[in-house]
Amino acid sequence: MTPQVMGIVNVTPDSFSDGGRLASVEAAVAHGLRLVEQGAAILDIGGESTRPGAGPVDAAAEIARAVPVIEGLRARWPGPISIDTMKPGVARAAVAAGATMWNDVTALGFAPDSLTTAADLGCDVVLMHMQGEPRTMQAAPHYDDVVAEVADWLAARADAAMAAGVARERIRLDPGLGFGKTAAHNLALTAHLDRLAALGFPVLYGGSRKRTIQSVDPAATDPADRLGGSLALALEAARNGAAIIRVHDVRETVQALAVQAAILAESGR
Repeated sequence: MTPQVMGIVNVTPDSFSDGGRLASVEAAVAHGLRLVEQGAAILDIGGESTRPGAGPVDAAAEIARAVPVIEGLRARWPGPISIDTMKPGVARAAVAAGATMWNDVTALGFAPDSLTTAADLGCDVVLMHMQGEPRTMQAAPHYDDVVAEVADWLAARADAAMAAGVARERIRLDPGLGFGKTAAHNLALTAHLDRLAALGFPVLYGGSRKRTIQSVDPAATDPADRLGGSLALALEAARNGAAIIRVHDVRETVQALAVQAAILAESGR
């Protein structure tokens, strides 16, 4: 099955690729609606950067950035909207404004009430793997077997979420490319994404514009120059079982996935 494409709408001043570009609610809402026109099935709204080295943002500031955008989008579009946050209070405000998914880089581990809040909200949740925390996660990431360790950790977090009352069908898993991982770790997780899909939960994959692409093409120092690599990662993730591909470049990704699906249909696969 062709994965759904999740379009990124960052309302942050410091995200690694597009921080500060959507400086107003109107600009962010317009951008989200453009992504829908280009084929995005889900929109992911983020009010706090989690790029390597990023500092924390308080919940009030994050709510002030993200909630008006969610309200503006919900007024004009009925589809799934995700809030990209680690804070339960922000998730509550976002769901009250119309969000239907909580995308958490800490896999509901940031606060003591994260798990129970997710259960209470009854929304879809994305549990992402991260070694360390954003300010230090890229200092010296180490694994003996990155695929096995990430899979085991995500399975344990899914079990914890279900034990807290989150319905199994609400859970999605994300290997967390670039979150406490080297380029080699990221490529290994992409190549063996089927082992995460085998856990029985939909897998969300986010490799768009990430520095792993620069490790292959050293000239790609600007994240905006990583479209080709982003598409290659998206296609490989789709081939290996990803259910959702989170991207900046929606139109190009939708087109690439459609062509891949047409080729597979002709081959009988």
